[in-house]
Amino acid sequence: MDHKAEIENYWQTFTSKHNLKNVSYSAWAFGNTPEMANELADLTFRGIKTATTSAYDLYEDNEPYPQIGEYNIILDGSGHPVCITKTVVTEIMPYKHVTAEHAYHEGEGDRTLAYWRSVHKPFFKKEFKEAGQTFTEDMTCFCEVFEVVG
Repeated sequence: MDHKAEIENYWQTFTSKHNLKNVSYSAWAFGNTPEMANELADLTFRGIKTATTSAYDLYEDNEPYPQIGEYNIILDGSGHPVCITKTVVTEIMPYKHVTAEHAYHEGEGDRTLAYWRSVHKPFFKKEFKEAGQTFTEDMTCFCEVFEVVG
């Protein structure tokens, strides 16, 4: 079975089980390497990772921002579905104002803001460089909190 069919079957099983009609989803993996995707998908599946942060300014013109109530199928580093999340909170703020609480909910490392910054700063620097832009601590972050629902 190809990944697209596997993801669609995963979604159909979830919507049937929960009697959901006319509900859409996005399927994606965390991070920028298969290893990072595997690690973060596992943390999400186990309920440790309940938040994520993206660079607001790097969304494509036609790419929608996450919305409260949306469903996401979290994929592992090979593109297989691991779990389904539902977005419950979204906030937009500068990188330098991301809170210790949000860092804790991201569930990575020792869950401190210092750790969060130590891994997110190089990640965002690389993303901005690839987009021909420069990272600053004033860059706008899109912070999302979610819960695992399937």
